[in-house]
Amino acid sequence: MSRWRLCGHDGTTGRALALDGARILHEARGATTDAALDALDAPGPVLRIGEGVAAALPAPLLPEGTGHGLPGLTQHTPPDCLDGWVRLLLIGLAGAPPHHDGIACVLTPTLAHWVHLSAGEAVSCQSFLTPRLATALDAGDSADDTALADTLGRPERLAAHLRAAQVSGAPAALTGHLLGAELAAARPYWLGQGVTLIGPAHATAPRAAALAAQGVPVTQTDPAHLLPPAIAALARRRGATA
Repeated sequence: MSRWRLCGHDGTTGRALALDGARILHEARGATTDAALDALDAPGPVLRIGEGVAAALPAPLLPEGTGHGLPGLTQHTPPDCLDGWVRLLLIGLAGAPPHHDGIACVLTPTLAHWVHLSAGEAVSCQSFLTPRLATALDAGDSADDTALADTLGRPERLAAHLRAAQVSGAPAALTGHLLGAELAAARPYWLGQGVTLIGPAHATAPRAAALAAQGVPVTQTDPAHLLPPAIAALARRRGATA
């Protein structure tokens, strides 16, 4: 067995894990990644999630060598990037055979990342500020179906729709309009595809319902379920024995 540590920021908090091969021994959290690592108080080399030069898409989810870091991914056209923790979750979903091919939508507190996965690679991505806008506008936890359909059909009316919902004091309509605009722009990713939504259940539920209404097969996956297979894939790449 090989003792090592993994640390990074998941978008909400700093996290550090003590590992024995692919087995998680214990975890610590902190305001920053370094604070979490200090609280972990465990021996072994450290793999820092998000450290290193980002790889340009299309790129393998699992890098050839992990070294001391797992960098994020970047895209030239349209300009976009995925941070190291998002890449880690995608490794857990699709980074090791049998590969998961298709579309993943990873939700963070501020972003929604739509990613096309194929043969262990991230092929392309399109990210949206929808979660950040929802927070700024104090949108609701659920989406109004009529509002969603209105903006999905006429996304150019988004700003006007949002103002009307704001004046009306309709938080569910705000959410519906924001999701409608996102789905309209992300149509090339979900049309004729199945989508795996990665995020807490309360965050993925409105998108799951919206996609299901369009006839899209949807799977909802909690990020916690993807950490063990991601760590196992990294451990194998590092030459550790689970």
